[in-house]
Amino acid sequence: MELRVLEKSDDELRIEVAGEDHTFMNVLKGELLQTDGVTAATYDMNPEQSGGQTEPILSIKTESGVDPLDALGAAAEGVSENMSTLYDDIDAAFAEAA
Repeated sequence: MELRVLEKSDDELRIEVAGEDHTFMNVLKGELLQTDGVTAATYDMNPEQSGGQTEPILSIKTESGVDPLDALGAAAEGVSENMSTLYDDIDAAFAEAA
């Protein structure tokens, strides 16, 4: 995954997330919307309406005093923790079934 910051201010961030699709972007957006200090999180990957852009563009808006890069980091940690929990649950289910 490659990230490229397109725009950054004190409370807004637009970043290109190369190589990802709706599956990952929806998970990340959902985690961002549950992150303290995030007021909005969306992404766009519609090439017809975006002048041919094919990589998703993630937009984050935060409350005053909350750095959107920090919010993105917190959301990424949340996604990672959720995946670890899922793996543990799957292992436990297979152990019970055996």
